Amino acid sequence: MKIYTRTGDDGDTALFGGGRVSKAHLRVEAYGTLDELNSVLGWGVTQVTEPSIRERLETLQHDLFTLGAALATPPAARPGRTRPNTPELPLHRVEEMESWMDEADGELPPLRAFVLPGGSEGAAALHLARTVCRRAERAVVRLAGEDDVGDGITRYLNRLSDTLFTLARLENHRVGGQDTEWRK
Repeated sequence: MKIYTRTGDDGDTALFGGGRVSKAHLRVEAYGTLDELNSVLGWGVTQVTEPSIRERLETLQHDLFTLGAALATPPAARPGRTRPNTPELPLHRVEEMESWMDEADGELPPLRAFVLPGGSEGAAALHLARTVCRRAERAVVRLAGEDDVGDGITRYLNRLSDTLFTLARLENHRVGGQDTEWRK
């Protein structure tokens, strides 16, 4: 199988389950930004030093593929047409991410000010992932204003950005660094 198909040379792309849309379509923007986030997380995995954080990031990468598949699959357009099967959304992970953050907060010094993105290489990578996650969330919200995106994707992404912030702080803390507080 060749990696190139030439079918998108005119600026459109196929959606999972049928149909073609412009590569500038909100749906493509949403799942494309999730793909970018997944790539940034993959880079983050190579930068963090803590094995437990790397393991969690890899779990999140698998989740993002599932969310991307859901976004790449539009609702059934015609009565009687079924939507193709995609993996079940990992919405249970929202509560799991909350427990990860609670666990980290027990180890971290209290957050008393805004912190600048950065610190160690791993933390900086996670802060970058957090900002891409926020952009993905905005793209999904824009899409949800025009089309069905399924239940829970925006909640997942909102919690994911909080998780990435917390994991960045945890990475800094564990490597002996400190968060840099914003000087007003």
